[in-house]
Amino acid sequence: MADGLDLGDFTAGEKVRLAGLIARMAKRGLADDGTGNVDLSDLKRRFERIENQARRRKEQGK
Repeated sequence: MADGLDLGDFTAGEKVRLAGLIARMAKRGLADDGTGNVDLSDLKRRFERIENQARRRKEQGK
């Protein structure tokens, strides 16, 4: 994970949400017509938001 986050830093719900986002990213990649122009920006923003939430929680726990 990014910036020193481990899998244990995420709650069970966050792990499920991240797995769902990864699956949606993979699905969009498979649906690509071969050009490589797949827009994943919305899913990446959601992913980063969940990571930031876990990072803030980790920092507060120190």
